[in-house]
Amino acid sequence: MNCAFVGAGAVAAKYAAGLAESSLRLTAVCDRDADRARALAADHAAAVYTDLDALLADERAPLVVNLTSHAAHAPVTERCLAADRHVFSEKPLALDPDTAAGLVDLAADRDLALGCAPINHSCDAQLHARTLLADGRLGRVRLAYATAHVGRVTEWHDRPDSFLAVGPLYDGAVYPLSLLIAWFGPVERVRRADAIDVWPPDQRGPDRPAHVETTLAFAAGPTVSLRASFYVDHRSREFYGLELHGDDGTLYLADTGALAADRDAVTVRGGDRDPTVAPHPQPRRERPHLAGPERLARAVERGSRPRVDARRSAHVVAVCAAIETAATSGGPIAVDDHGVPTPRLDGPPVRPPVTRGPARSALRLPPVGFGCSRYRGGDYVDRIDSVATALDAGYRLFDSAELYGNESRIGDLLAAPGSPDRESLFIVGKPWNTNHGPGHLAAACEGSLDELGIDAFDCYALHWPDAWEHRGPLRDLASLPVAEQERLTFPTDDDGEPRRAGHALSDTWPRLERLHDRGLTRTLGICNVTLPRLVRLVDAADVPPAVVQVERHPYRPRADLVAWCHDRGIRVVAHSPLSAPGLLADDTVAAVADAAGVTPAQAVLAWNVQRGVVPIPSSTDPDHVVANLAAARVRLSDAQLRRLDALADPDFER
Repeated sequence: MNCAFVGAGAVAAKYAAGLAESSLRLTAVCDRDADRARALAADHAAAVYTDLDALLADERAPLVVNLTSHAAHAPVTERCLAADRHVFSEKPLALDPDTAAGLVDLAADRDLALGCAPINHSCDAQLHARTLLADGRLGRVRLAYATAHVGRVTEWHDRPDSFLAVGPLYDGAVYPLSLLIAWFGPVERVRRADAIDVWPPDQRGPDRPAHVETTLAFAAGPTVSLRASFYVDHRSREFYGLELHGDDGTLYLADTGALAADRDAVTVRGGDRDPTVAPHPQPRRERPHLAGPERLARAVERGSRPRVDARRSAHVVAVCAAIETAATSGGPIAVDDHGVPTPRLDGPPVRPPVTRGPARSALRLPPVGFGCSRYRGGDYVDRIDSVATALDAGYRLFDSAELYGNESRIGDLLAAPGSPDRESLFIVGKPWNTNHGPGHLAAACEGSLDELGIDAFDCYALHWPDAWEHRGPLRDLASLPVAEQERLTFPTDDDGEPRRAGHALSDTWPRLERLHDRGLTRTLGICNVTLPRLVRLVDAADVPPAVVQVERHPYRPRADLVAWCHDRGIRVVAHSPLSAPGLLADDTVAAVADAAGVTPAQAVLAWNVQRGVVPIPSSTDPDHVVANLAAARVRLSDAQLRRLDALADPDFER
């Protein structure tokens, strides 16, 4: 779609930087300063104007991007709408609520699209924070603290006059306000506010108070304490931070206006646990400033005329005006909602949906999962603290098993305040080899569900294809002496070999299918299987496995099995992705990691993720737990992936 820029200042350059990769084509630039307009237009073969009416008369670009100074936003938008142009405006939409509401009404009357910055509610860090907020881990959110420390614009902007004219509310507070309104719906009233004229005596100050503090009541959300300041330095500890406090936990977002999700952007605390960084589990992606106009243009091309963002922006203007009124009158001041709806934070569920049917209709799984095994370095260890860290860090796939013996403790953790809702998690369960027989398999599944406190598994997978002699139930295995654990789980003959049971995989799998039919598991899986056995199983099964879990790392990539599964829509999960002897000290792994600027462990995990395999590392070190999840953010080059592929060792054995 063709578009015109009105305003050619510093922010226009940021928007123009995204044009090369955009579906928008800049055909005209208008600015009162002809030199600025020509400089911006030159790189895009765009026409140059110094008069808006002339542009609107001569150019037929259906979209105008309004990048003028704060006070000019409303009159420019009004003139463009009156000329039947769709408009995307920089923030704020206007400087008074009646004007803002009138712009939305004008757009509706003329069947035009109207959008407004900021676009922060659709950026990765904020979307990630909202997902963590929506999964119930905080309980009911009752209080929030937000800051907008713009800093002294006279020190960092070459044309500060527009900023100084409007003050920190209309320039800075719009970021946390827009985000909070997108999450919780409209502000019902300003409870109270205070404005302070604080500024160094030898410098030109803002026309409005430089520092504002206010308390806002959301109709269906928290009470928010907001500070917006031109006086507080933008390099202070708090810049655009937001902290949400719920009955069961807290969430901290470092920058409400961020266009990308940095690794440490979000921190979560659940229950009585310490705060944990919750890294966004995708590669860093910075939204261009032009993403807002481009999204508006795509909607127009589909025949839509969106004005939702404009309504929210009009409500933000009304909130800012009410804060100013409350600062002089004391408050409270009611605020018009401008038709802004209250969203539901409890839905839709964020768990991956069940998919069945033809090949390639694979389950959607998180890129990295968490292994809950207690077995570490030859010993059994307590894993509950690390599972709690993983929950707070944002892991969503948890690999549990009857053998691990800690299902009841994991269940206690899942039921405790500060943990995510069940619907947001993908939980894998596995019966042990001694429980493949008639009656034993169903009892194992029911017992594990009971200990975990859940109604059904997302995937119930045979831990191994082979069956061993049954020695008794394995409930709460970790509470037993180690010798008793070994007796129950590893039945051996006089030669130390496993005592096998006469249950072939072809006998056991139909028993699993009956558990699926009873609704005790959403999907079925199998672990530690060879490709020939898997082929035979899939050919014979009524409910084929949706998940196959095998040991996988660069020394043992299982390339044939992975390719066969992917061709049939079967997801592959990699257990023990980091524990191969010598792997993390391997010179090639170290070189790839160093070139990518990550740790060897992250390089290996990223290799799995980029090959479409879900690794499930486990660690008892909180920093490693977070770093392993953050490996999903890493993107290795094709050459780096091939270097790790070349480590495949056909003779690898533990």
